[in-house]
Amino acid sequence: MSDQFQERGPKIIAITNQKGGVGKTTTTINLGAGLAEAGKRVLLIDLDPQGNASTGLGVSADDRDMSTYDLLLEEASVLDVITKTTVEHLLISPATTDLSSADIELVSNEKRSHLLRDALRDVALSKLDLDYILIDCPPSLNLLTVNALVAADSVLIPLQSEFFALEGLSQLLLTVREVRQAANQQLRIEGVVLTMYDSRNNLSRQVEADARENLGELVFKTMIPRNVRVSEAPSFALPVLMYDPTSKGSRAYRNLAAELIKR
Repeated sequence: MSDQFQERGPKIIAITNQKGGVGKTTTTINLGAGLAEAGKRVLLIDLDPQGNASTGLGVSADDRDMSTYDLLLEEASVLDVITKTTVEHLLISPATTDLSSADIELVSNEKRSHLLRDALRDVALSKLDLDYILIDCPPSLNLLTVNALVAADSVLIPLQSEFFALEGLSQLLLTVREVRQAANQQLRIEGVVLTMYDSRNNLSRQVEADARENLGELVFKTMIPRNVRVSEAPSFALPVLMYDPTSKGSRAYRNLAAELIKR
């Protein structure tokens, strides 16, 4: 692909945190929906073998004839893999449990860390006129996550507003630095977004204070609150912005999308 297309191409953001249960997939789904609602054209790459982002956007397991696994291992075209979601202007490359064996299958591949990057450089992708590509990473620093970091322009890190939240973040930042030095010099930290925030809780406020003191401007102003509507939405295969557009969670993700666009 020419450099000219790369300059005009979509911004690629890997959404990752090796610690599970921090709202990573929820943030990916709803940030994607928020960007789409703001008029942006978005592709979500589901790189998590659990496939929760795919399910949460209305793509049933029976409808995943081709998946991100085929994109990485079978060299399928990105246009053959992606499918529509319940959200207008939001497409997805769905995941299946096949991805759980990808680490083992990729070990012998010389280009094992660059497969996703190469797939997203497919000239055919320009037909979609995308503004953003969001990559939902697995909750571990494995070869799939490395593929996401090599392919991405930046990294967005959801950080749960609970005890030990900052623990493990240093390892992720170290991995980002190593990928930057070895394979993707342009990779940067997009920011850290605090999730499951409860302003009535002293611990949440303390985590926020610690994060802003240690990470400064990297921490988004927008914080995602604990909100029952956010938790309920995936069971209806909808982002919270469609499930309950006026909820606190919906407003927060709209604000996060707007803040990201301004950045």
